[in-house]
Amino acid sequence: MKTSQEIAQLAQRALLYEVSCHPKPGLVDPIDHKTHTDMDFFTFIDSSVVLLPFFEQFVRVGEAFNQVDLTALMAQIRPLGMQAEEAMYQATKGVNTHKGAIFSLGILLSVTGYLQQKRTLSATALSQTVRKMLAGLVENDFKTLHQKQLAQLTNGEKMYLKYGLVGIRGEAQAGYPTIFEVAYPYLQKQTGDWNVRLLNTLMKIISVSEDSNLVKRSGCLQTLKDVQSQAAAIVAAGGVDTPLGQEGLLKLDQEATQGYYSLGGSADLLIITIYVTLLLQ
Repeated sequence: MKTSQEIAQLAQRALLYEVSCHPKPGLVDPIDHKTHTDMDFFTFIDSSVVLLPFFEQFVRVGEAFNQVDLTALMAQIRPLGMQAEEAMYQATKGVNTHKGAIFSLGILLSVTGYLQQKRTLSATALSQTVRKMLAGLVENDFKTLHQKQLAQLTNGEKMYLKYGLVGIRGEAQAGYPTIFEVAYPYLQKQTGDWNVRLLNTLMKIISVSEDSNLVKRSGCLQTLKDVQSQAAAIVAAGGVDTPLGQEGLLKLDQEATQGYYSLGGSADLLIITIYVTLLLQ
């Protein structure tokens, strides 16, 4: 069994691995941040460092949880998630680097702690427990949206009202199928260095993910479909380290820069995939 500190460090490594991997279309990496001019590689390092103690607290909440109704675990970690967000904003001078990652890692870290105490930690158990923990999340979170002012809505809420996209809440409520059914097994089969493996996995995620950040920036669902198709073609070509894959990656990167696209939702899913991989390896 891993300690809460060791598990928290895996989550921090996941954040640092994701931002270090390059070149990532529509995302911040060590080479460029053209589509995110308010942040850079170092902003993400600052955020990753400050979040570590919160990650450990998420695990400990899960370890101490002993109720039958797992939705109570979500209620317990939400205030901690808000504290983590505030610490992030203080470290980044108001820039949102990891809000989505805090949401998902908070859930998975607490579930990791819960399953460790029961000696039942596995990929299947993680997904199934998350589903039980988040039962009714989308319905409960979105039921009063029409009563809110536009300025009060989050990006995810706006995308739900405009396009019907359930975003990361829907993905989480379903037990992260994009991670456990697609990205995690795909990453396990990858070879080469971490950078190539993670870029290939990111392309796989983009090819199937309904990235609400991309829809928000581009302003239309067709762009999402086009980007999904391009990422799928890179995967089909054999990945980013093949000539055809490299060509496709460069083209997607150029289009993301020109269109000022953000693929932040896909980046968050890559972070979770890395965390699960490090945890279960």
